[in-house]
Amino acid sequence: MANSARTSTSNTAQRGLGWLRPLQQWLASWWQVLHLGAVLGVLALSASGRQQARSGGLAAPLVGASGPLLLGFSLVSALISLVVIRIVIVTAQSYGLSQYALEMVVRVLVLELIPLAAALFGAVNATLPMADEVAVLRSAGAFEALRSQGRDPLATLVLPRLLAGLFAVLLLAVLSCVVSLVLAYLLAHGFSLGGFARYSRTVGRVFSPSVTLIFGLKVFLLGSAVAWLPLVTVLQTPPGARARTSAELRGLVRLFLVLLLVEAASLVGNYH
Repeated sequence: MANSARTSTSNTAQRGLGWLRPLQQWLASWWQVLHLGAVLGVLALSASGRQQARSGGLAAPLVGASGPLLLGFSLVSALISLVVIRIVIVTAQSYGLSQYALEMVVRVLVLELIPLAAALFGAVNATLPMADEVAVLRSAGAFEALRSQGRDPLATLVLPRLLAGLFAVLLLAVLSCVVSLVLAYLLAHGFSLGGFARYSRTVGRVFSPSVTLIFGLKVFLLGSAVAWLPLVTVLQTPPGARARTSAELRGLVRLFLVLLLVEAASLVGNYH
């Protein structure tokens, strides 16, 4: 009887603690992601890491990640910006609030929508394909070949792609923000320079020092997350086609979670 009671108590305790295992695995997985990201960050800041990245071919990933995306994303963002700006201006005029229309356009488009759209576009078209390339190279034995030559595969193969993904998102975000600001002025004032002073004051009122700092940090964090999470998730996963597919899904889930957190933090910082 005593043995049976002890066995029953032990089983109950194991069932009660069963929920801890998934939590421990989840925390360990994120810890490994953060560790690999920190290693890549140190390599990016070190002179030797940048030298190995250049020797591995830094220019080709930079051009390949951003060049093909510029025209398509610029046209799409310009079209969406035209629609949003026109809707906001017409709606504000109908309610007698035309003096707030441009400020609302700048806040909605430039501060919030365009950086997030640039991050998602860069992830789908640049960093996720580059993460798949890294997985293929790893499965083909490229990492072991570089180690046998005394070279760091993270600095030679992964770091150039990480920097290329970050550069692509930053370039897309900055270029699209400039295009949206120009389109907002043209739709509001036409090709006349008479409204430039008032428009400059409106933009300057929106981009206060604190908002500018938060905006810069937000764009950088979005670009870092897009460049970092897909690559690190692939490195975290054992080689194999099925494992690679699972890694891509996990990378997408993690990426959306981090993007949501960054966006929420920027909203709190701007509108608290």
